[in-house]
Amino acid sequence: MLQTITSRRVLGVFEHVLAIVVGFMLMVLGLGLSVTMIMLPVGLIVGLAGLAMFIAGMCVRFEWI
Repeated sequence: MLQTITSRRVLGVFEHVLAIVVGFMLMVLGLGLSVTMIMLPVGLIVGLAGLAMFIAGMCVRFEWI
């Protein structure tokens, strides 16, 4: 039972860290795409999707067992 709770917590932390890193990378990619006027709409969408993923990764939900 103790190992199951520990593995859940490790997986939860890994998921949040992964969401934060991928969200930050998408924000940087969106910023790079937004520099050119032609790719501005795509860059805005990618950047805002990255921001949403970054914020979702920062919001931690605790499950008390």
